[in-house]
Amino acid sequence: MYLRFNLSRNFSPPLLFFYWVNKMVSENRVKEGDTVLLISPRGKRYLIKVVKNKKFETDKGVISHEEIIGMKYGDEIFSNNNQPFLILQPSIYDIIQSTKRITQIIYPKDACYIVMKLNISSGKKIIEAGTGSGALTIFFANFVKPDGKIFTYEIRDDMIKYAKGNIKTHGMSEFVELKQRDIANGFDEKDVDAVFYDLKNPWDYINQAYESLKPGCYLGCLVPTANQVIKLLKVLEDSQFGDIEVEELLVRKYRTIADRFRPDEKMIGHTGYLLFARKLICKSNKLWYSFLTGRSWKNKTEKE
Repeated sequence: MYLRFNLSRNFSPPLLFFYWVNKMVSENRVKEGDTVLLISPRGKRYLIKVVKNKKFETDKGVISHEEIIGMKYGDEIFSNNNQPFLILQPSIYDIIQSTKRITQIIYPKDACYIVMKLNISSGKKIIEAGTGSGALTIFFANFVKPDGKIFTYEIRDDMIKYAKGNIKTHGMSEFVELKQRDIANGFDEKDVDAVFYDLKNPWDYINQAYESLKPGCYLGCLVPTANQVIKLLKVLEDSQFGDIEVEELLVRKYRTIADRFRPDEKMIGHTGYLLFARKLICKSNKLWYSFLTGRSWKNKTEKE
């Protein structure tokens, strides 16, 4: 015996709407307002916000947004030219890579490592100087939300406008405070958990970072050239920062054909040098400037 259930008769229109929305969420389906990643068979990626009465148009044809709504993530959809596109939820990596930019953004390989080294997590307060297009700001905000905050400083008018739009597009405005001014006079915030500089002359603002950081907390810098690293190190030698490291990350992709598995001809090589340091308050800070013999972690517990 089967019980027939007519949704339109048993639910009022508002309740019917929320029923279908909850159903799409629980079944991992696309709903209106979602940001969706569409991928062509050649690997071309498109990030779109699904809105009714809009169309996605490429040289491979047209897809109405209404056709995407209700589709399951991981499924494929066809254009009016019968060209397939894969439907996926975008990762933070996809969002960062697709961010509109007028300057070079920090690569995901560096951004992920920066988050780990600066110990960025939910509830933390982070200062960023050199907002640029806002890609790293968005990335940081994903980690500090819902209770943390990114305070990002930028001096250029065009950058402020661009970054503000990107931050809003990706729904991070609530977790970001954007400030336009020269940081030579210091930051408004005190006792923050980390300071990150994406500036051409970070050595000019070492004291400003020190004044705003909690003791023991983190300073990070990204600079593209060796000359900049050397100049920064010389200033840090006379500062109250210690545990200083300079690192560079390289990423190599591999061909995913089983019979011809090998490294790809192209790779993401040098994108910048990363410098990390921690605020010290002890008098003998030169003793802790850097550990030239390397780092080791002792996991053994003392015997009781």
